[in-house]
Amino acid sequence: MADPVMGRCGIDCEKCQYREPRNCPGCHATDGTLYWGECDVAKCCIGRDLEHCGQCQEFPCKTLNDYACDPTHGDQGRRIANLREWNEKGYEAWRNVHS
Repeated sequence: MADPVMGRCGIDCEKCQYREPRNCPGCHATDGTLYWGECDVAKCCIGRDLEHCGQCQEFPCKTLNDYACDPTHGDQGRRIANLREWNEKGYEAWRNVHS
């Protein structure tokens, strides 16, 4: 099972400003239905039996790019960079550097 603070989209939930105030356990714990509703990115990963988008043959797809680069809630590609690092270094090694 993935770390509960690893979002399927590449977000570092540990640094998410909404996690604590909204009591959000993350997409892994909620099967992709978060405090704000159903997440298309998480549902896609679940449907493909993937821990995160970086494991997908289509990475990075339009859905992920649109989500990660959303002007209001996106992070201008940080999520995509995280996913690339998770694939290259492994999640545990990434967490040790970014915690």
